[in-house]
Order: sequence, then C-alpha cells, then structure tokens
Amino acid sequence: GLTGVLYILDEPSIGLHQRDNTRLLTTLKNLRDLGNTVIVVEHDEETIREADYVVDIGPGAGKHGGEIVAEGLPADIEKNKVSITGQYLSGKEEISIPKRRRPGNGKKLQIIGATENNLKDVSVDIPLGKFVCITGVSGSGKSTLLNDILAKALSKYFWNSKDEPGEHKKLLGIDHIDKVINIDQSPIGRTPRSNPATYTGIFTYIRDLFAETREAKMKGYKAGRFSFNVKGGRCEKCQGDGVIKVEMNFLPDVYITCEECNGKRYNREALEIHYNGKTISDVLQMTVDEAKQFYANVPPVKRKLDTLSEVGLGYMHLGQNATTLSGGEAQRIKLATELSRAQTGRTLYILDEPTTGLHFADVKRLIYVLNQLVEKGNTVIVIEHNLDMIKTADWIVDLGPEGGDKGGIIVAAGTPEDVAKVKKSYTGQYLKKMLK
Repeated sequence: GLTGVLYILDEPSIGLHQRDNTRLLTTLKNLRDLGNTVIVVEHDEETIREADYVVDIGPGAGKHGGEIVAEGLPADIEKNKVSITGQYLSGKEEISIPKRRRPGNGKKLQIIGATENNLKDVSVDIPLGKFVCITGVSGSGKSTLLNDILAKALSKYFWNSKDEPGEHKKLLGIDHIDKVINIDQSPIGRTPRSNPATYTGIFTYIRDLFAETREAKMKGYKAGRFSFNVKGGRCEKCQGDGVIKVEMNFLPDVYITCEECNGKRYNREALEIHYNGKTISDVLQMTVDEAKQFYANVPPVKRKLDTLSEVGLGYMHLGQNATTLSGGEAQRIKLATELSRAQTGRTLYILDEPTTGLHFADVKRLIYVLNQLVEKGNTVIVIEHNLDMIKTADWIVDLGPEGGDKGGIIVAAGTPEDVAKVKKSYTGQYLKKMLK
C-alpha cells in the first residue's frame, strides 16, 4: 500500500453503528501502521480514546471558540479542567441515564407488513407519548422504516404530500396524533436572505419595534422600510444580501462583501433609525445571547431567543447567512422554532440522526430539548447510533441483525434495559456496557 500519505477525514463516524465504527477504527489504524498520518475531525468518544494525539479546540462555539484548549494524549485531555471534551472523557461531566422510563399514554402507532427495500414483512408497534429510538447497524432498514414508510405515509395523510410511502399493508393508530413534523438537517434556506431571525419569525417583531420608534414615525417609515427583501430601506447594490454573488465557471459561487453598505444590507436612511441606541444592522450582528439581554423586556422576542439558547445556539448571530450554517445548526434552529410554538401535545416528531456533528455537551442539550417535547405529551422518534442518546430513550426498536439482505428484521424492542438483554442485538451488547 501507499506510505507517507496524509489522510484527512471529517467525522467519518457519521451514520455508523458502534460496531461498524470499531471496524472503521481498525482500518484507520492499519493505514497509520503502514507509515501514513491520519487526521480526523471527530466527536465520537471511542475514536477520541483510540487516538495517539488529540487537539481540542474551544472552549465554546462561534465567537467563544477558536482557541487550542488542550493537546496531547487522550489521558492529558482528561486532566485538563478547561476542556469540555476532557470533562466528559474523565466522567466529571456525563449524560446521565434517566431514573425512570416514561410509561407513555397507552396508545400506539402500528406499521403492519412492511416490505420496502430489505424489510422482511416487518410489523412494529411504536408507543406514543414516549421518546423512541430506532437503532441497528448501518443498512439494517431504519431509514426505510421511519422515513420511507412512516414519515411519508403520515405526510400524505396530514399534508396531502405527493410522495408515495414505501410498501406496507397498513398503518394503524393515526387518529391518536394530530400532525407529524420531520425535523431534518436540510438548510433553512439556500440564499443569504435566509437567517435564524427570519426563519424563527423574530425578525417580524424586530422590524415592528424599529417602526414604532419616534424617529421612524417622524419620517413616516413603516416596518417594510426595515426589511432587506423589498425596496425602500435595503441597499440596492446588493439588494439587501450584504454580499454580492460572483458566479465562477465550473466552480462553486463565491460571495464577496458589498462595498456600498459594507455588508450591513441597508441604505443610509434605514441605518439612521435607532432602537435603544442600535441600528437594525447592529441587531442582526448580535449573537442570540446578546440579543436576549437587549430584548429582555420584549416577551415574544425573548421567548424565541430563549429556545434558541436552550438548543445550544447562543453563539449564533441573528443575521447569519443560512448558507453558512451546518446541518446540525439548521436542525436545531428548526427544533427551537417548534419548541416556541403552542403545543397540542399530540404531535409526532421525526428526526434522522440528530446527534450528527454534535459534541457531548451539545448532545446533552439536545436530549434535554427532545425530552421537553415529550413531557408536553408529544412523541419523538429518532434514528440514532449515538449510545448516549439511545440509553436515555423510553423505548427502542432495534433492526438487524446485519445490514442489507441480512437485515430488515426486528431484533429487539423494549426499554434500553430489555434490549441490553438480547444477545443477538449488537446495539444491546454495546448498551449493556453503558447501563452498568
């Protein structure tokens, strides 16, 4: 094989079951032993522990990060008091196992006779009012069962979606829920016009507050003057984007800061209006945590900002371009938006691997947020490989035993304690070590 090669991998454990992850680590170590260097960006605990050298960046995220917090052997990182990664590795911080598993509301959704892709005439009960994890090795049929069959069938029923669900005989118990919401990692918008403030609806309130100021009233400005999507207050050179798109032949488009407004999105007239000493552009530059203090006396804005902070996005700028957000960040913005809505307590939330790209501390926050949705009577179903999340579930449906043709069967179903007793379940074997 090749030697003297530098391999760079960005989160190779994404989408891998812990069993497959162990196999991946063996392969990476073989590459190293051949005389190569392997650099991995990773959040997975096993990968960090198996590394020869760890560089920990932080201490926080966004503007609170960007420093080397610790470096050395995994044991050195554990001893570092500033490193959040080290605190989780050493056990000082942990994601604890719930004291009890929720009993649910006694109702259930039933998928009968699922045969799509590799599913072998599978029938499964999904208890409602619980936090449910769908687990199994890569390729065992989890996405087929949850996304292709359940999510599509429910979307068709509730939203008249055109997508046809995967092959199954019937779906029972739909009358026990009133809507389904699939919170995925797709972008919240594909242009610089979309940002956390517009997506969550905060920006409507912010514009109204600017329009209510004395200066704005004297000049006859309405809320539309503070929108960067319509003529009036926006900078016309960049049409309110703050950046100018340069199309490159055969290469991705490049965005450069607009020279006229210096990235502020607005023209001089709009920026002359101040609310509590800040312009509309200043507000968009604030992080969620800064805006929380600034709008402490405006309940509708504060409430939405609180939920963004709860899901771990306190470092994010309100006007940050949607095109620069990671999949995990986009998913958490969607989660925060859901949390701030009035709850009926009969909603089914579906998330596919929500821990992708998340650090231990972010996973802990995410589990807390998902549990809040369940506490309100809703049901949360996730496809997940992260054992910290799986161990906190009320109910697990484990598919397998292998991937592809050798998968597509329900290997185990029940509480994490029940699944840990099933010898045929790979998930159960790994859970057993966690639940001790």
